[in-house]
Amino acid sequence: MPLRRILGSLPTCTKRYQSCFPLYQNNRAASTSTSSFINRVQDTALKYQIYTSKSSNPFLNLSIEHFLLQKSPADSTILFFYIDRPSVVIGRNQNPWLEADLRLLANGSKLKAWATDGSLKNDHATIDIVRRRSGGGAVFHDHGNVNYCVICPTPDFTRDKHVEMVVKAIRQENPRARVNDRHDIVLDQGQPDENGSQLDSADVHKTKFQTDVQQALKVSGSAYKLTRTRSLHHGTCLLDSPNLTELSQFLKSPARPFLKARGVDSVRSPVGNVYATFQSDASSRFQSRVLESFATLYGLGQDCLAGFEQAYKQNEQQQGQNWVCGSLDNSLDSIPEINAGIKELQARHDSATL
Repeated sequence: MPLRRILGSLPTCTKRYQSCFPLYQNNRAASTSTSSFINRVQDTALKYQIYTSKSSNPFLNLSIEHFLLQKSPADSTILFFYIDRPSVVIGRNQNPWLEADLRLLANGSKLKAWATDGSLKNDHATIDIVRRRSGGGAVFHDHGNVNYCVICPTPDFTRDKHVEMVVKAIRQENPRARVNDRHDIVLDQGQPDENGSQLDSADVHKTKFQTDVQQALKVSGSAYKLTRTRSLHHGTCLLDSPNLTELSQFLKSPARPFLKARGVDSVRSPVGNVYATFQSDASSRFQSRVLESFATLYGLGQDCLAGFEQAYKQNEQQQGQNWVCGSLDNSLDSIPEINAGIKELQARHDSATL
């Protein structure tokens, strides 16, 4: 039996002897952290819960997301951010052999990453392929994008409600952003329209830029999982991904011309980044902007915004009268439901790459 499991099964030591068992101390700390997280998620007084994950494991992050959907109170609203290591995430009804180049994902030879000075470097790594629990098409995750998820009561849900919230946040960084008729977020590429000044600035479905000259670039799609009482909407927002040119290769299957199979095909679209150049603080700025938009939508005060900033920087939890902000980490994989979710997704991964 592994040493960590043996130590985890020992009875509680006195404080005098706990220093002799550092692994046991870590397990006790993790247990306290995970139990408090479970309690917060299920607390009916916390109507608004905002979390950001410091893990880049796509299997864990998607399982945390599913846990939040299943365990949070029916009348609560959740905002969850996470950034995954390079991975391709497909919809629950998609065929991986038709959606991605599995051989290219396995060797990761074309991956790029930003160096601290803003230059590009090669980043050889295996790219995970993960089947999420929601519908929608295939997307590529890397450290140049942020995934956002909103979970709310089903009676309050519309397909545009939270994508409009995110566009309002993005427009503070890039005024070309709008919501299209597929509930995607796109950037218009034309020159300013002569009649653009007459448009309502609050209308996030139109911009002051021409749309009939050049096709808009997609920066985020939308996918959903709806239950009787809870509805989940999530998206992947391209901020400053260094892999835009390679993305189409990752999501192009060489087997497609030779296979006929059931499943939902992705709708192919040209893509772009919110930022034209590398931004060292892109992810934190995006999360702060989206939280501000979320706070405006739901009437949360400055104390919640300050709490999130503190939680983000200090890897801790901040709580108010009806809200909580928290930074999450890999220790949550010890929660039985989340661990079971990880194993389920990994089993799907293994079957897809055989």
